[in-house]
Amino acid sequence: MPRKKKLINNSDLPDHEIEAIARCIYPDILELFESEEGQKEFAEWKARKAQEEKKNEQ
Repeated sequence: MPRKKKLINNSDLPDHEIEAIARCIYPDILELFESEEGQKEFAEWKARKAQEEKKNEQ
């Protein structure tokens, strides 16, 4: 069985609280990214990010 990757927690919140919050919002995040609107927003974000990286390289 593969090991879980240990995440770095630089906050004051304990790991179990961060995991509980993540479990609560994960279904909503999945729903957004699987929707047509979410995919469109993600594509726009990626394009903006690529432009920023290109601008920073110059």
